[in-house]
Amino acid sequence: MPAAHDNDELTRVGPGTVMGGLMRQYWIPACLSSELEPGGDPMRLMLLGEQLIAFRDREGRVGIMDHRCPHRCASLFFGRAEGDGLRCVYHGWKFDADGRCLDMPNLPPEQDFKHRIHAKAYKTAERGGLIWTYMGPRAEAPPLPDIESLALPESERVVRCHQRECNWLQALEGDIDTSHFGFLHLGGLQAESVAADSIHRFNLIDRAPRYHVTDAPWGTMYAAYRPAEEGQLYYRFSHFIFPFVTLPPDGTFTDHIQSGVWVPMDDTHTMVFTFFWTKRTPALRTLKDGSPIPGCVSPMEYLPRGTGWYDRWRLTANSSNDYLIDRAIQRDGTFSGLDGLVAQDQAVTESMGVIVDRSLEHLSPSDRMIAMTRRRLMSAAQALRDKGMVPPGVDDPEVFRKARGGAFVVPEGADWREAYDEHLSRSVGPLLRAAE
Repeated sequence: MPAAHDNDELTRVGPGTVMGGLMRQYWIPACLSSELEPGGDPMRLMLLGEQLIAFRDREGRVGIMDHRCPHRCASLFFGRAEGDGLRCVYHGWKFDADGRCLDMPNLPPEQDFKHRIHAKAYKTAERGGLIWTYMGPRAEAPPLPDIESLALPESERVVRCHQRECNWLQALEGDIDTSHFGFLHLGGLQAESVAADSIHRFNLIDRAPRYHVTDAPWGTMYAAYRPAEEGQLYYRFSHFIFPFVTLPPDGTFTDHIQSGVWVPMDDTHTMVFTFFWTKRTPALRTLKDGSPIPGCVSPMEYLPRGTGWYDRWRLTANSSNDYLIDRAIQRDGTFSGLDGLVAQDQAVTESMGVIVDRSLEHLSPSDRMIAMTRRRLMSAAQALRDKGMVPPGVDDPEVFRKARGGAFVVPEGADWREAYDEHLSRSVGPLLRAAE
C-alpha cells in the first residue's frame, strides 16, 4: 500500500507534479473531433488540471489554449469565432489556433505590438476520431501513439465517452482487475445459462483465477488463467499502456480490438474514451437463447450537456441517485442491482472517494497487476524527474503494437508468453496487417 506521499505523486497531475510531468511527455486526448464545429462556439476544456478552451476555425484548424486572454485575463470562452481565429470580446484582440495575436483593434496602428503577443497554446492533431494535444516541453512534439484502436477505419470504429468523478488512476485500475468481472458484472449468472461452445463460460465456472504478471515495453501485462476443458487452460490477457491506456480482456483474442483511454481532467475528474472494433467477435453479453444477459447490456444515457468545466458526457446514473440501483433486482436478479457495465464500474470506483486513500487497502494476489502498474508508473515518473529518462513509448510508439487484450484456450503446460506471441501472430486487425 503506498504511503501518503507516494499516493499523492501517483494521483496528482497538475503542472509541476511528478505524474503530471510524465503525462505531458505524451500526446493527450482532449475531446472528440465531432465536439468542435468549424467556426463554432469555443468549448471549455479541463485537462491535466489546466483550464483551457478549444475551438475550430472556419478552415478546420483546431486551437487549444489557456482560457485567459493574455491581455487582461478575461476568459476566451466568451470569444467570437471569426474566420481564422478567435476574438476576445473584452477589447477585441484576436488569436489564431497557434495562439498568435492577429489583431489589436483597440490600439492605434503606431502602438500595435501584436507580433510580440502569444496566447499560451498547445499543439494539436487529429487521429482515431479524437483531437489530441501535446502539453509537454519539447519544441517538436513526439510521434502520436500507435495503438491498434486508433488505426481502425472510421467505418469500423465506435468511440464512446463518459466522465467519471474520481481520480484517473482508481478509474483505470478497474480495467486491469479481471476477477471483479465474475462478481460485479456477472455475479448473478451461472455457466449453464450461456452457450456451451463459448470459451468465455469458464469465467463463470471458476471465478478465482490465477495470474501471470510482468513488465512489458509498453507498460505492464497480465494473463489470468483458469481450468477449461480437460488438459486445457482458459487465458484472459490485459494490458496497461503508458501513460493511461488499458486493453481489457473481455473478448476473443484473435479479433478483440478495444481500448480504454483514462484522461485526467484534473485530480478528481476523468474523461474516459472507449474504442471498439465493430468487426470483433461479440464478448459474453447474451444468454444461450440469444437474449441479453440481465444488467450487462444497456445504453449509456447522459445528462444535458452544459458549458461548464465538467458539463460534458455526464451519465444519468450517478452518485446523486445512487447510480439508479434497484435493490429488488439485486436480491432476485443481477448481483449488483446496477444496470450496465459502465454504471457498475462507475459506482464502485467513485464510491472509493474522489482520490482513494490507498493506505486503507489490503491488496491480495488478485491485485498483482494493479500493484505492478503503480510501481511502473512511479518508477517511470521518478526516472524522468530525477534522471531525465524519457518514458516508454514516447519516442518509439510502435512498441504499443504488440499489445492485444482478449481470451483464448491453450493446452495445459504451454508457456503463456509463447502462447500469447503465437496467437498474436494469427490475429487480425489493421495494424497487424500494416506491419506484415
